[in-house]
Amino acid sequence: MTDHNDDLKPLAIEGKLPLKAVGIENLREAHPTNMPPHRYLHRWFARRPTPVARLATLASVLPKDTETDELLELMQFGPKEGVDKPLDKYIEEKKATEDDRSGTLSDHYGYPRPFKLSPPTERLDEFHNTLRSHWNGEIPSVIDPTAGGGVIPYESVRYRLPTYANELNSVPSLILKSILYYAPTVGDITPELENWASKINERAKDNLSQYFPSGNGRDQPDNYVCTYSITCSSCGRQIPLVPKWRVRTRTGAETVIVHPSFSEDGSLEFACWINPTDEELGDFDPTDGPVSRGGDAECLNCGVVSEADEIKQRIADGDYRDEIYCVRTHDSDGSFGFRAPNEDDYASMEAATDKVSSSFELSSLLSADIPEGQKTSEPLGWGLEQWRDMFTDRQLVSHYEFLDAVNHFKSDIYEKHDEEEAEAILSLITLTAGKLVDYNSRLSGWDTVQGFPNPLSKDKNYAFKRIYPDNNLTTGGLSFLSQLDRVSESYAHIVEYLPEDAEPASVTNQDAASLPYEDDSLQAAIIDPPYYSSVMYAELSDVYYAWMKEYLKDTFPELFGPETTNKSNEAVANSSRFEDVAGEVSKKQLARDFYEEKMDDIFSELSRIVEPGGAMTVMFTHKETDAWDTLTMSLINSGFTITSTHPITSEMPQRAGMRSSASADTTLLLTGRKPHEERDPENAVPTLWSDVEADTREAAKDAARDLLKSGISLTKTDVIISAFGPTLRVFADAYPVVDDQDEEVPPRKALETAREAVTQILVDEYLEGMDVDTLDDITEWYILCWLVHEAETFSYDDGRQLGLGIGVDIDEIKRSTKTWRKSRGDISLRGHDGRVQNINEKPEDRSSRLPVDPGDLSFPRSLDAVHAAMHVYDKRGETETIEWLRERNFDSDSQFKSTLKALLQVLPHNHEDWELARDLAVGRTSDVLDLNFNPNVFAEDGDETKQSTLGEH
Repeated sequence: MTDHNDDLKPLAIEGKLPLKAVGIENLREAHPTNMPPHRYLHRWFARRPTPVARLATLASVLPKDTETDELLELMQFGPKEGVDKPLDKYIEEKKATEDDRSGTLSDHYGYPRPFKLSPPTERLDEFHNTLRSHWNGEIPSVIDPTAGGGVIPYESVRYRLPTYANELNSVPSLILKSILYYAPTVGDITPELENWASKINERAKDNLSQYFPSGNGRDQPDNYVCTYSITCSSCGRQIPLVPKWRVRTRTGAETVIVHPSFSEDGSLEFACWINPTDEELGDFDPTDGPVSRGGDAECLNCGVVSEADEIKQRIADGDYRDEIYCVRTHDSDGSFGFRAPNEDDYASMEAATDKVSSSFELSSLLSADIPEGQKTSEPLGWGLEQWRDMFTDRQLVSHYEFLDAVNHFKSDIYEKHDEEEAEAILSLITLTAGKLVDYNSRLSGWDTVQGFPNPLSKDKNYAFKRIYPDNNLTTGGLSFLSQLDRVSESYAHIVEYLPEDAEPASVTNQDAASLPYEDDSLQAAIIDPPYYSSVMYAELSDVYYAWMKEYLKDTFPELFGPETTNKSNEAVANSSRFEDVAGEVSKKQLARDFYEEKMDDIFSELSRIVEPGGAMTVMFTHKETDAWDTLTMSLINSGFTITSTHPITSEMPQRAGMRSSASADTTLLLTGRKPHEERDPENAVPTLWSDVEADTREAAKDAARDLLKSGISLTKTDVIISAFGPTLRVFADAYPVVDDQDEEVPPRKALETAREAVTQILVDEYLEGMDVDTLDDITEWYILCWLVHEAETFSYDDGRQLGLGIGVDIDEIKRSTKTWRKSRGDISLRGHDGRVQNINEKPEDRSSRLPVDPGDLSFPRSLDAVHAAMHVYDKRGETETIEWLRERNFDSDSQFKSTLKALLQVLPHNHEDWELARDLAVGRTSDVLDLNFNPNVFAEDGDETKQSTLGEH
């Protein structure tokens, strides 16, 4: 800590924290069907787990001398009695023995997950007395200026801290009002909600019954599984745009397959097969639909192929028809089934179209244009130009009838309840409507494993879906009543978890860079800032906003007055906003500059309102160096002094849907303090980078070594990210930093140095007896990518940074070496089969597009040689491979052997290249190569597709 901070009273977050125990509780919380209740009110795109939010909040206000057990007990970790060891050790032991338990996880640990627990009143009183002693008689206030789904401020309210929550976006602002204001003031309103929901549902159900006919009066259509069909330009038959004919393949449930055919008059028909046998399937392959991976579609009748670009244009022009190809039904006894569509299903779909065209309200509903943006470019390209276009006619009618029913009863709701209770009822009903939109749109998708709709928001984009659900909102698991029950139950739990005398938070909806608070008026800021460029919050929430506005524009005109959500003040690096102004400066750079300036303004605003001696803790979960670079500069510019950093496992490692995203699995808590004396940056003496570089490298290495010893379960990427914190603290203390030409050095230089230093630590730890520096640069880069990322696909920026550290420009080598390819903006590493020409073809017939010719006697890179050897072994077998190896002297080539040995240690065991590398390293070829291995290299790792995480070593 620098001299001007010596008068700051140290906080718990600046000391040793029970990071492993908190990480364990974060993972315990991540159960997809039983998460904290606020997650079920409405989908939001980024929420931290309760334990890390609770730790960040409490440790940012408690004094440094708070004992670990005291902190964990206050956080509601551990049993109330019967523990004869430190709580963090108890929790770590319980984690280590999870697989040997006989009961539930709660039984095994001896206490529920902490999100279900709040301290009793007497314990909160003790907590407040401790705070008053530290904060000069005051209970410190907590502000979250970018509150999102509200995890941080909700935890603050649970500990009876004066709480302030701000959010720019209106959709999460409605969530915040519900959990931070209505929950502590209005309380549980379950009976009232159920009463009005029943009336709303009854009215909407009467109006929707004709659009969801039940032919036998018993099995009600629950979900129509739909696709698009276009007319074949050759034979005139319909081509359904279905990639596969599977509807459900879940283990333990009936398998559902659709079989297409043409009737005598040439019309397209579908049969629904339940648990078909191989004999019944015959030559029919349910995995082979008309649509190929590239988007082309082959006619089922004549075989003529319509190309992807043509199909997209025809759909954009409206030259298609909506096709029902399966129906999921819901029986009165609660069971579900599947059947083929019938004439009544299609007639009801046409009836909905007639309704839309004949109704003035429906013809103008959601007719605002979809604005151009980074995420909206895809639906716009498919011809979805207005928000209404994201819905079929029947989906539009379904959502409208519930909106109309709510509006019908709105005046009655206000008449029978006081204003705040009426607003709470309408808010929770509107959140329910948003959940219905999530699963009932053209972009919602169909889960062919579960046989159930997927949410529109699943992949955080507006990707076009060839298969989509058309849901009956009056029955089944995605009905209005079932979703409202979930919202009502969640809200009741939110109320239940609050202490009896909890005070509501102050909730504002405005720019976080301009907050309505006095200078030096608050004590602590806890912020989980927007994630640079990985999530376009405003763009993605607009479809929900469009419907919420229809429900609440007269109730909350300040929230739902504008046409769409606020994007001009949103703190994200959205390059699409600069499409028309980019010139000499790229739109990506302009977006980065905007994000940095915005974060500067937000942190500076927090510096204004936090009192001298107060703290700001930033929870940052990101991989990209650009994001860390801008964050660090923003922190430095705001005047806060970095005093501590802590890494915590915050998400399930390699979680579904995020494997290749920019979000890491670790949250870094980075704390800054507001000094009593402001720095004078203009008169600060610059520090030479050459004087800082060694300290930067050593800080990164020390952090990596400590993490490797700690037992915290982190991926190797997360070890690098976790080392960024101590690195940035060194850099910030030395700021401003200049090179020997007196040019300012940005934080990214320190981060690049940290990445190089930690990568070397990882090499030493995991590549037994290897010195990768002796390999050629491209082979070294390829091996390091596998080592660090433990997957073939990862962030482009991560791969580029690894390359820069060893002198490889990955863009320059992409075409000539074909070691990698672009995959949705990420890097995807190629194996031997994507690089080596076919040795079984004549030399003149081999593809020149592949850079490695296995017939060559020498190779420019050892990776090429090993990949060629794998290919020869695969195509020609062991005997010819032995001759091939000896002919090229690979039996005495140390680089060839080192590369093969490294690949065996970094490739996942179910990768084809690992299996071929293993075959080369054992058997008769091993006698030629004479390699020595630790037996663990060949140990089975089950069906895992990644290397072990560090906590498993």
